[in-house]
Amino acid sequence: MSNSSSIRHFLLLALADTRQLQLLHFCLLLGISLAALLGNSLIISAVACGHHLHTPMFFFLLNLALSDLGSICTTVPKAMHNSLWNTRDISYTGCAAQLFFFLFFISAEFCLLTIMCYDRYMSICNPLHYGTLLGSRACAHIAAAAWTSAFLYSLLHTANTFSLPLCQGNALGQFFCEVPQILKLSCSNSYLRELCLLMGSAFLFFGCFVFVVFSYVQIFRAVLRIPSEQGKHKAFSTCLPHLAVVTLFISTGTFAYLKPPSMSSPSLDITVSVLYSVMPPALNPLIYSLRNKELKAAVGRLMTGWFRKHKTAGQLLQITCNKIHL
Repeated sequence: MSNSSSIRHFLLLALADTRQLQLLHFCLLLGISLAALLGNSLIISAVACGHHLHTPMFFFLLNLALSDLGSICTTVPKAMHNSLWNTRDISYTGCAAQLFFFLFFISAEFCLLTIMCYDRYMSICNPLHYGTLLGSRACAHIAAAAWTSAFLYSLLHTANTFSLPLCQGNALGQFFCEVPQILKLSCSNSYLRELCLLMGSAFLFFGCFVFVVFSYVQIFRAVLRIPSEQGKHKAFSTCLPHLAVVTLFISTGTFAYLKPPSMSSPSLDITVSVLYSVMPPALNPLIYSLRNKELKAAVGRLMTGWFRKHKTAGQLLQITCNKIHL
């Protein structure tokens, strides 16, 4: 029997047993992470550089892209390292840091998705007060409150989880550090304190979920009363991407934590974990870009300008080299 003071590292769940599958998982994770980095970076650059996108909706979308970047950079690099080098180790402090940042970015993303729902509700159902209630200063304060709440939430759970005595070994049934897997290693009744915190968080998230559902019921009722087809299409084009992202985020996370124990298996657990922790940051930019013409046009202009700039730079370099050669 060992306690938490003697644990220097944890053993993460291996993504595969054979070397060929480990390398395949490494390549898949590399491709997903590169797609997430590229997509979210393009959204951040397009919103930051496009002055016509400096609106509350795109401001919160920029914050969402930042949380997606942080989320995938927290879990995927270590999983890629373990798959490439055939290891399972993660240090005690590394596990604590990974848990903190994972909770931080995931909870920030949920807060931002709820805020974006409120933004769509005010824009469609209460447009006369939209500019007053969601001005630039108000948006900055709301975003700061979301990030601060996520920081305090993750700090509370991380400190509480790693204050528990651990005596059930050091093997985690997950490819990254998360609270339920660490609680399984606890040998004290004090883990009930963390369970109470998790239940409180679940009720809070459920309340946000109810708010999202209620808001979209009101939004769709308001959209269906719009007389013109063009107005309906524009309203749906701004709401459906957000609704798709919320559905993907909530459904995969809910299934991961609330699926029946009879359905649990290592392969299914890993698949579900990848779906809710790795896939959303890669799919969110694609979902928003497909339906939003303004964002699609801004990203297109950004990429066109980048290619044109580098093409011009390449031509100047070639001319310079020719002159030197002559």
